[in-house]
Amino acid sequence: MLPARTESNSGTIPKIHARLALEDGAVFHGFAFGGLLRESVEGSGEVVFNTSMVGYQEALTDLSYTGQILTMTVPEVGNYGISATDLESARPCVAGFVVRELVEIPSNYRSVEGLSDWLKRHKIPAITGVDTRALVRRLRVGGAMRGIMTTDAKPTDLELVARAKSIPSMAGANLAAAVSPKSGGEWTESLGEWRPRGIEATAATPRFKVVAIDCGAKRNIYRHLSARGCSVHFLPHTATASEIRALSPDGLFISNGPGDPAVVETVIATLREIAGEVPTFGICLGHQLLALALGATTWKLKFGHRGANQPVRNLLTGRVEITSQNHGFCVDEPSLTAVGGEVTHRHLNDNTCAGFRHTAKPIFSVQYHPEASPGPHDSTYLFDCFIAIMQSRKPVSRSDMERSQEALAAVGALV
Repeated sequence: MLPARTESNSGTIPKIHARLALEDGAVFHGFAFGGLLRESVEGSGEVVFNTSMVGYQEALTDLSYTGQILTMTVPEVGNYGISATDLESARPCVAGFVVRELVEIPSNYRSVEGLSDWLKRHKIPAITGVDTRALVRRLRVGGAMRGIMTTDAKPTDLELVARAKSIPSMAGANLAAAVSPKSGGEWTESLGEWRPRGIEATAATPRFKVVAIDCGAKRNIYRHLSARGCSVHFLPHTATASEIRALSPDGLFISNGPGDPAVVETVIATLREIAGEVPTFGICLGHQLLALALGATTWKLKFGHRGANQPVRNLLTGRVEITSQNHGFCVDEPSLTAVGGEVTHRHLNDNTCAGFRHTAKPIFSVQYHPEASPGPHDSTYLFDCFIAIMQSRKPVSRSDMERSQEALAAVGALV
């Protein structure tokens, strides 16, 4: 729950020195804001970067960032404050936040709170004044690293680096279990006034029932499904195949989420039994879990793909999509093809697998985020592909994707 709208005053944040120490020995200096302004609050986790020009609030509330210190490459952050409607989960969930320059006075009629006040209220440590260009160059060369943020002047730089080295690795971390809902429920919110062109208003009577295994889902995914006439019933990551069957779904969805996909064993076991029994669609972590359930393997990327400007080619239609992405693991392509998977989308920066379909079962998935939030709407056609296979109960086809992309192009939502 956000507070009533408040006005911010310039220069209200005290200048408190803060440090960010990385496991490779680098130490970056800046000033505290957000949760670091509270006594005894520190931040630790895997330091990653996002190349989006906007959308810091959506990124900060994306549960896929759990356990990570997020760095924005855009130099000014906080310009438009915090809006009550731009949340992807109930609260900010990053382990820390790093920016070049914090804008203390938001300029947006939708803003109800300043970025620093919001992060402070939720005890999310943040640091401004950091040379984020130098930090991101180090992460690109050395890979994502463990780091620690503090305003405590007592430990030396070497002591902070030693503490950073002791932080648990993201590899082997089952964070999906920590953020998944404790029980199931019904999703009721649609896209409303933010509905992109080409998406019709929600039908009065839902056409399809979708059961979602929620490993930390972004709200905009469910909004897109709802906008297309689906009723969405979400279940925790512990959901069994029998619990899913009892709901008699038309389709099964597997959400995004944080951590190492290979250790989310409960979901993998469930998908191994039921995936493809009904038409199945996965996004991000859901993409990785579906591949693992089929018998493929995953591996950790050097610094991951995070941002709203990631180029992907649809190999079935030939179109290039500019996509929103947030992941640090990837599906191994040879192991995927060996178990009946076919790569349908390829990341054009490094040629990694960005999407696949099963050749015999109605299963498909993408590594990126077609719901965007933030990001372009190039990939929203994938939700229409999910609708198509719920109708046909067959593997997603080239014609399914072509029709869905052409429908967006016809209304100017895709070029």
